[in-house]
This record gives sequence, C-alpha cells and structure tokens, in this order.
Amino acid sequence: MRKPDLTRSTPNRRAFLTASSVAGLAASAAPAALAQAPDVASRATRQSAPGVPATPILPTPTPRPTNGLKLDPRAFGAKGDGVTKDTVAFQTALDRVAVLGGGEVIVSAGVYLIGALRIGSNTVLHVEEGATLQGSPDVADYPVTQVRWEGKWTPGYIGLISAHGKKNIILSGKGRILASDAIERRIEQSTGLRHPCLLEFVDVQGLTVTDLYTRQNDQWSIHPVYCDDVIFRGMTVNGKADGIDVDSCRRVVIDRCNFDTVDDCISLKSGRGMEGNVIARPTEDVTITDCVFVDHRWACIGIGSETSAGVRRVLVERCRCDAAHTFAIYIKSRPGRGAFIEDIAMRDLEVKETGYGFLRINILEGGKQDQFPVPGLDGIPTIRNFLFERIKVVDVPVLVEAVQIHPDKPLDGFVLRDVTGTAGRGMTLVNMKNVELSNINVSVYSGPKLAIDNVTGIGLDGAARLVPPDVPAPIAASDPAYHLGVVPGRPN
Repeated sequence: MRKPDLTRSTPNRRAFLTASSVAGLAASAAPAALAQAPDVASRATRQSAPGVPATPILPTPTPRPTNGLKLDPRAFGAKGDGVTKDTVAFQTALDRVAVLGGGEVIVSAGVYLIGALRIGSNTVLHVEEGATLQGSPDVADYPVTQVRWEGKWTPGYIGLISAHGKKNIILSGKGRILASDAIERRIEQSTGLRHPCLLEFVDVQGLTVTDLYTRQNDQWSIHPVYCDDVIFRGMTVNGKADGIDVDSCRRVVIDRCNFDTVDDCISLKSGRGMEGNVIARPTEDVTITDCVFVDHRWACIGIGSETSAGVRRVLVERCRCDAAHTFAIYIKSRPGRGAFIEDIAMRDLEVKETGYGFLRINILEGGKQDQFPVPGLDGIPTIRNFLFERIKVVDVPVLVEAVQIHPDKPLDGFVLRDVTGTAGRGMTLVNMKNVELSNINVSVYSGPKLAIDNVTGIGLDGAARLVPPDVPAPIAASDPAYHLGVVPGRPN
C-alpha cells in the first residue's frame, strides 16, 4: 500500500518565509456563521447540508445539595499524614452524605493515602488548596469490576475515585488528586486486567469537576462512560497516558483546562466492534473551549479510533495546541467500526510544535481491529460535515493529510478556510465531495500545495494528482457470530 511519507521534517526558516503561499485556492464567499443552539428541526436541516455542522447542545449544570450537610473525613479517623491509609474514613464520610440525602465532604490540608473510593448521588467532594488525595500503590486497594477499555467492557481495576449509576456529583477545589507511580503499564501483565483510571464515572447523570490538579500514571486519567450533562472546567490534567476520554457520553463541556499528557490530551470514543455498535450509545454534543494542550506521544484532540456507536456534534473553539507528537487533530477509525463521525467544527485554533502536522483523517486503519468487527458496507464508518476555520499554524510539517478515506463512503462536506502560517508540506485529500477550500494563506516549504484524488468541490483549481492508498479487503462477519454478552477475552 502506498502511503504518504509522514516523517518529521525540519524546514529551513528562510525558505518558509520566501515560499509561495496557498492563498487564492478559492474566492467563494464563506457560508454564514453557525447559529447558536438551534432547535431540533433546524438541527435536522443543518445535518443534511454538507460542510455545515450542527451546534452541540450544552449540558444542564449539576445542582448542588441544599441541605447544608458538610462532613470532614478527619471526623471519621482520617490522618492526612501520607502514610496511614485513610480509605475507610473517606468512604464512611462519602457513604454517610449519600444516605442522608446528599451534602459535601470537605477535605482540608494534608496528604491522604487512599485506595478506591466510590461517590454516591447528590454529593460534593471538595478538596481544598493544600490537600492531596494520594492513590495507594497496592492494586489490592482497587476492586475488580467491569470497566471499559479501548472500547470493550472487560474485567479491570476500578478507578481511584469513581461513581456508577449515580446523579448530581461535583468534584471541586484547588487541591490535588494523584495516582501512584508504582502502578505501571496500562494492563497488568500477569492477569490482563486493566489498571485503575484516576477518575472514572459510569452512567452518571449530572457531573461537574472544577479547578482540581490531577496527575496520573500510565493509565488513562479521567474517563466518563455513558454519562450525561458533564462539565470539566479550570482543571490541570497531567499524566503518562490520555487526559480526558469521553466515552459514549452526551452533552459534555471541557472548558479552560490545561493538559500535559503523554498520549491524547482529549479523546472522544463510543465503543469498538459489534459490542459498541449493538449497544449504540454515541458520544454527542461535546464542546471544548479555551484549552491549552501539550501532548508527548499522540494528538492534542483525537476522535476515535473506537467509534462503533458514532461521534457527532463536536465543537472546538479558541484552543492552543502548543505541542503534539503526531498531529494536533487526529480523526481516526477503520472498516469494522461502523457508525459515523459527523458534525465536527473547529475554529480559532493556534497550532505549533507538531511532529507530523495540523490535521490527519484516517478512516482506513485507525486503531486495532476488533475480534467481532461490524461486517460489510455497514462496517465502513460514515463521515460528513467537517469544518475547520480561522486556524494559525507555525512550522507544521504537514498542513492536512486526509488520504485514508474509503471510496465507498467518501467524506461528505469538508470545509477548510481562513488558515494562516507556515508548513513543510501542504494538503493531500482523497475521496471527498462537497469540499470548500478558501482563504488559505500558508507558506509551504516543499511539494505541491494541494494534491487530490476523487475530490469534488470549490477551491481545487491547480491541484496536483495524488496516487491514493490501497483499500483494505472487505470485512467479513465473525464466525461464530457475535451476541451481546460474549466474553471478549483479553484486550488485543
């Protein structure tokens, strides 16, 4: 299979400044700005208009308990000395708040060594400045339960702080929540069990996490699954793997957060293979605003590769991508996932220090193939309505690499406009329709500014011809056939 070279390039600065620009790819007028919060009827209309993504629905704010109950874990025996395990004292305070109808657990200054904690409904866990919740180094302090890992439900260790099937939960304060660095690797080698996330919420209705500093080990940091009405605001998210993995959730806001992670800063997922496709709980209505990203291994924002229930209505605005090991924005899936990725809008982004470039779209081989893939044409993801505008790039090796798109389901609606800066190479596009390229003023160091194959739309004049990559063989149904509840075996 012939693929574009994605080797990191280091263009000469003077050559950048004297290179010809990609300006004038199209002179067509830009469509009107997206309306805010359209109703259901207008959303349906917008979804049918290629290149005009629908606007996400915002979450309902999480209500705070009003009964005035406030408990201190020290009243139940917590020491806060960083040596004594305070798990029982914390769990007692949390449980007592929950059974009394809700309230607040206030954590004062100190270092509290804890194992896994579960939070009940109508509960605020407030970690004050100077207080640290330090995760235990002993995996025995994290019970084994069903966890979602890379899009599949499988046995694994529960998160350090978690909730399951609850409502109206708030984590707040200027304190810190830290994982133990003694727990290494994402999977326990001897058992295949997934190691604990830092914060993990399953089927929570109404969740707000604000202002906290978090640091995770080699596992994902923050993982909401099947959650509705979720807000992450003002957080500092550090870790050796993903930052926030939004997994089959609805109405999510990530606002004014700072990320420094080894893997994706933010990843949007919805399940993998037939299991995710049959459960059919998409990630939808996600708004990401005013965040700063530093990534050391993958991307600042990743969509996929686990997309088997779909991802739709995603808006990213006013964010800074200060570093990315690969691409700042990486949209990925593959035949065998099925479902859709649609209505993606990103605007007012600043991008620099990327290893490979600004944007990659890979719908042919993103992620691992599932043991039970979605077969045939249904297994090829539907992708439509991608909009990127008002983007500033600084010395990115590649502006856009979007060649791995299946010809049987081209990307329908791709808008790139109002882009400025410098790039080692330009844009490569394959299998797209309803494309609009306009006002792209990017100085390109080498190669054609635009190369295409099987692409139709506006702003394509003068494009070079591109040899597309080979298309993978059709995905056959698994034998035996999948049924809900089948044991998937160890994660592949």
